[in-house]
Amino acid sequence: MPNFKLTIFYKTNLFIYSLLFFLSSSITFASEPLVTSNWLNDNLNQTNIKILDIRNRIDGGSIDEFIKSHIPNSIYSNYIEDGWRVQSKEGVPGVLPDIQDLQKLIQSLGIGNDDHVIIVSGGTSSSDFGSAARVYWTFKTLSHDNVSILNGGYQDWIQSGFENEIGLSSNKPSNFIAKFTSQYLAVTNDVDSAIKNNEIELIDARPSIQYSGKEKSGAVSRFGTIPSSKNIQQNLITLVNSSKLKSKEEVRQLLLSQGVNNKLNAITFCNTGHWAAVSWFALSEYLGYSDVKMYDGSLAEWDHLEKDII
Repeated sequence: MPNFKLTIFYKTNLFIYSLLFFLSSSITFASEPLVTSNWLNDNLNQTNIKILDIRNRIDGGSIDEFIKSHIPNSIYSNYIEDGWRVQSKEGVPGVLPDIQDLQKLIQSLGIGNDDHVIIVSGGTSSSDFGSAARVYWTFKTLSHDNVSILNGGYQDWIQSGFENEIGLSSNKPSNFIAKFTSQYLAVTNDVDSAIKNNEIELIDARPSIQYSGKEKSGAVSRFGTIPSSKNIQQNLITLVNSSKLKSKEEVRQLLLSQGVNNKLNAITFCNTGHWAAVSWFALSEYLGYSDVKMYDGSLAEWDHLEKDII
């Protein structure tokens, strides 16, 4: 006659071991913010991986360039032309589109909620990395956390000597559901609060010549920056002529040199929320600092609302 207590013991332990295996597997295969070309090559044929090539005029890319050569199994969407940002909303350029519009865009690309999205930019500069970081931030804002950036972009893939593909394949639409979260998005009131309470670092990702007020972007009418902000030039976060990030220690030293307190929350901004995505990614995803947001409207919105600029 079977021992009832012994049977229960074995079944209980089997359940615990199965649960631990599941949890360890989930941790092992959780997406990293950055992946290498070697990793991507090893995982190229995984069914849940969607490689999103976003090359655009910032890096000299286009759909024609994509057709000539791209990473195998990639899908294409032009970061500038395809609706990842609106041209203008209430007088402010480049802000986040309506969530339903983004949902339709992602559905048209065949990306589902269970897919691991790998974002590929041209790989030529820090501003080019900004394209990838902005799309990454958009996915996170839609509650899609299973997303990564190919460190060094397409340029690194080519330099690594991996195979390429030609042509353009059609995408089977998905049923992707977007769920907005404000976790990574800062609005004007958040910036106002940061100026008043000094408990949040405001980080201006623009070139120092714009931060100092010697030059300005055409997106704003006034020279200068938002009060109490510190300058972390986004072009200092990547290697020269590359979208590959510098080491974590080098990025930490950059922040330290500008007096950024890593124990405080942070809000990054630039002119229109493109360069700011580089700094946001570096702090939030690369270094893992808590509660880092990006001011989507950035200085263009701040200026449009006639807020103080110093």
